[in-house]
Amino acid sequence: MLRPPVSPNADIIRLIDEGYEVEIWQDYLLVHHVPYVTPDRTVAYGTLVSALSLEANQIVPPQTHVAYFIGQYPCARDGTSLKPKFEHGNAVELIPGLRVDFSFSHKPKDGYRDYHHKMSRYVEVIAEQAQAIDPQATAKTYRPIVQQPHESVFHYLDTNSTRAKIGSIAAKLKGRKVAIVGIGGTGSYVLDLVAKTLVGEVHLFDGDRFSQHNAFRSPGAPSLEELGAGAFKVDYFGKIYGRMRREIHVHPYHISSANVGELAGMDFVFICVDDGPSKKIVSEFLVAQDKTFIDVGLGVMEKHGKLFGVVRATTSAPGKRDHFAKLVSFAQMRDDVYNSNIQIAELNMLNAAMAVIKWKKLWDFYHDVEGEVDSTYTINTNQLQGDE
Repeated sequence: MLRPPVSPNADIIRLIDEGYEVEIWQDYLLVHHVPYVTPDRTVAYGTLVSALSLEANQIVPPQTHVAYFIGQYPCARDGTSLKPKFEHGNAVELIPGLRVDFSFSHKPKDGYRDYHHKMSRYVEVIAEQAQAIDPQATAKTYRPIVQQPHESVFHYLDTNSTRAKIGSIAAKLKGRKVAIVGIGGTGSYVLDLVAKTLVGEVHLFDGDRFSQHNAFRSPGAPSLEELGAGAFKVDYFGKIYGRMRREIHVHPYHISSANVGELAGMDFVFICVDDGPSKKIVSEFLVAQDKTFIDVGLGVMEKHGKLFGVVRATTSAPGKRDHFAKLVSFAQMRDDVYNSNIQIAELNMLNAAMAVIKWKKLWDFYHDVEGEVDSTYTINTNQLQGDE
């Protein structure tokens, strides 16, 4: 069994926050784009490498002061050897694919407190020589390092979870398959939140195209050209969130009785469609499959020039199903009602947040005392209630 990837700790996050190009490659810490002086007194950029000291797959303070370097031989500003010197020798492959050219020994009197102390000090020793030639040379580029598919579903490191020290909690969502049926106002905000978790796959089901009215009740700011392209909603949003993460699967069609079986492989489903009969098809299939799911809905009306109504998120899970049909309407929505259906971005956003918070409670991300299966927010009375 492969060991889980090592996650950055606070001192490595500090390196990232300060702008260093940091990468963790198995048991090694790499800092890229370190400026140095070559033997012919030109400025080049190399990579500084340190072995990571681990206990139970957690990073502990460095147990060695030695570091490695990938690049030409680093020199002083005049082309002479740095002191203490790098060690010459044949390139060494520390692990498959990670080959270093030199090792370097620079040990402070009391050793290194942590990896920020170690790597920033090594960078300082090497880079100050290059900066004497080119004052603009810096290792602090603030460029994120690409994460490889075997390391993460994200294209770059999730420093938000690591700096908050909730990596183990975030990992509870890892690898799960989540479907969002309907990528309209609320569904698109659900996607925005789910895409930023470690779920293994996100499946988007919607047969509608991204239209001008969608731009005003969904995340982001599409250009006039994007609106004119007439793309399917799933393709439009899949492209956006595909910039951040892998494993977004688009299905440019509505769920019906003919294809509802595609939801059988999902670990969780968000139902974000307005159409009652569609809700019925999806929910009945998921119940038969013993799946847990959440349905969302808005009921907003206008009276005396003001809007009022209710935002709802209803959960159906094994052992608790009897409430669902009482709270969720399966009626066919008339065309005139559908066309005048009021949706406002902040209400869609709130509806999505209510659903996603409950979903995370179900997977023990958030603590859940009440175990509510239905949550409603009433606009004009500012009441948020569960199971009332």
